[in-house]
Amino acid sequence: MHQGSIFSVLGVFSLLSILAVGGGTAVLPEMKKEAVVDHQWMNQTEFRDAYSIGQIAPGPNMMMVILIGYKVAGIPGGLVAFGAFFFPCALIAWGTSRIWDHFERNPWRLSVQRGMAPMVVGLMIAGIIAIGRTAIIGFETIVLAVVVFAALYFGGKRANPALLILGGAIAGWVFMR
Repeated sequence: MHQGSIFSVLGVFSLLSILAVGGGTAVLPEMKKEAVVDHQWMNQTEFRDAYSIGQIAPGPNMMMVILIGYKVAGIPGGLVAFGAFFFPCALIAWGTSRIWDHFERNPWRLSVQRGMAPMVVGLMIAGIIAIGRTAIIGFETIVLAVVVFAALYFGGKRANPALLILGGAIAGWVFMR
């Protein structure tokens, strides 16, 4: 367990929750900076591993926050990280949807949607690059990334992401020891 403050966990993940426009991946670079650089709760490899475990776990794809919080302050840290990351954004989404529905026939609503969509894509790409820099570290990892991308992009609904992650773990155990 890392010696950190549970209040730091609360502050970091509450702020990230509010900034997570477009989903948790959008704040991945900032989360990595906070966890690895600013607070030094974990190193890059541990962050990458937490992200991988969070992806294979059922539920929202940012369950990794529980692992980060647990590393900082044990079970209370994991619970605080979970609540801090998911509760504020859920509350904001609920409130925003009520306001959004109120302006359903307003022409500026579609304009705002059109402007926000590319911004969300940019935020998600930044998150992908942040994880890619720690996960793509050699020829084998490039091949794995290309295979998974091809399976998901061209395989449609036949490709099961959980099985691909499991396959990646097995490939890592066999080829990258």
